[in-house]
Amino acid sequence: MKKIIIVLLLLILLAYTSNITQIPKSLILFQGEKLKISTLVGICLNKNNKYESKQASTLIGYGTPDSLQDIGKTEFSVKLFNTIPIKNVNVDVIPKTKVIPVGQTIGLKLYTKGVLVVGISEVETNENTNSEPYINSGIKEGDTILTVNEKEVSTTAELARRVNESKGEDVKITYDSNGEVKTANIKPSMAKEGTYKLGLWVRDAAAGVGTISYYEKETKNFAALGHGIQDVDTGKLITISNGEVVTATITNIIKGEEGKPGEILGNISYGKAIGKISKNSAFGIYGKINDITALDINLNDALEIATRSEVKTGNAKIICCLEDGKKDEYEIQIQKIYHNNNEDNKSMLIKVTDKELIEKTGGIIQGMSGSPIIQDRKICWCSNTCTYK
Repeated sequence: MKKIIIVLLLLILLAYTSNITQIPKSLILFQGEKLKISTLVGICLNKNNKYESKQASTLIGYGTPDSLQDIGKTEFSVKLFNTIPIKNVNVDVIPKTKVIPVGQTIGLKLYTKGVLVVGISEVETNENTNSEPYINSGIKEGDTILTVNEKEVSTTAELARRVNESKGEDVKITYDSNGEVKTANIKPSMAKEGTYKLGLWVRDAAAGVGTISYYEKETKNFAALGHGIQDVDTGKLITISNGEVVTATITNIIKGEEGKPGEILGNISYGKAIGKISKNSAFGIYGKINDITALDINLNDALEIATRSEVKTGNAKIICCLEDGKKDEYEIQIQKIYHNNNEDNKSMLIKVTDKELIEKTGGIIQGMSGSPIIQDRKICWCSNTCTYK
């Protein structure tokens, strides 16, 4: 009996620990949107007085939703039995805004901050031996090299030049590893072809096609993809210094099949630059569009962005471009909404019901990420924030 009680207590402790861990440290809500955080009995959120807010709830506990009306920051403390402080949740309430749904396929060129390490390999030296200059440096795949001998490097060519300038002497490398800046000294090896190398494979740029979700007339801001661009080798989100938005030419549509996602193939080699990229985040690509002529939009077609609580299951439309210069609306069905998912950008489950879209693509395919979804004359989310069925 004693063992059963201990096991039950451990299970309860595990459940509470898990629930507390899943409560986000920060949230962004639209004005009037309900704050929904699922909590177990005994865990509640109290509004702190760190930020001024006239109408924010003074107590949100036991999973009860409440709406926040005042724009600005509000801090809540998570407490156990309204007594023991556990963590803080910062809620940033932003005003409701209108944006223009786009759905246009564009090209994206991203340039990294520093150079990204995508692989490590031995150096075949001019003495027909194999060398591992990097072996004790701590540098690994996925890290970003920022400086060599305290001089910034932003391209692979710059890195190669700095290493060669060392003439085989130790070089001081500053690099970013999972957000932590570190330093290491590496002695380059003379490779068989006569150049000094570190044994690191690096990349300084990424490019591809995607879909612009929306454009904001007043600020010229745009959002695209709805998910971040990751390096193909490391699988990690690319930290960028800047980037470009260019026009793209759709060359082919590979229809999706079971086990094969399908893809929009495009050419951006001769694309015209129409904007700048400033941020690559887990929730999408952001920046400004300077030339909207290629977006095929009407500046009077702005729609309000729906809050998560306003989106409902049922029929909706998705806007996407499957032919050059031609955007269309297609029927979909929102089958489930993940109201309490604050961990990633998955917010709903959708099913493509439009026969024409199914015939063309087989469903949602790569390259359509970012296609805006419209329901009741509101942008209810972007297709990249969905799970597809």
